[in-house]
Amino acid sequence: MYVKNITKGFWGKTVLDGFSADFPTGGISCITGSSGIGKTTLLNIIMKLVPSDGGEIDPDFGGRISAVFQEDRLCERLSAAANVKLVCCKSVSDEYIFAALAEVGLERSDCLKPVSELSGGMRRRAAVVRAVIAESDILIMDEPFKGLDEENRRRTVDYVLKNRRGRTLIAVTHDPAEIDMLGGKIFKISAKAIDE
Repeated sequence: MYVKNITKGFWGKTVLDGFSADFPTGGISCITGSSGIGKTTLLNIIMKLVPSDGGEIDPDFGGRISAVFQEDRLCERLSAAANVKLVCCKSVSDEYIFAALAEVGLERSDCLKPVSELSGGMRRRAAVVRAVIAESDILIMDEPFKGLDEENRRRTVDYVLKNRRGRTLIAVTHDPAEIDMLGGKIFKISAKAIDE
């Protein structure tokens, strides 16, 4: 899966300038780079949430995409379990959802509370489970493990890797330890184009 010569600017400022990358289909790719370099913008272009100003995107990116955004984007009044259930097929049982949330360290009692009552780390883990459990062809994750302590980060990374089911995973992260844990191909966005 590729993007080629992607350009994007906002209010006269260039954010991406001729970015090209070939993400391995069915593999793991980690995008890194300094703050404000265009990592989130690139993900939004891939997900067709933002149009590029130029360049080409592989038509295979048109498959079903599930995502973890920089914000958790959970329904505040619903429980963690109910937020996950929103993206599930009817055949997915409540017990399966509770088991998935338990894998990332959420107790059943926490899973039943409105997410507005949960800590930031709990909310983040619920958002990750929601994206992973959804039926999709591609997983897009924007700093999915931010705000997690070491134990919960490791647990959540393990959950993602165990349940990826051969899907293409593209993750943005600043953290070298997370890149090592994910074990993917590294793409560094620089001020001009790409360094591999």
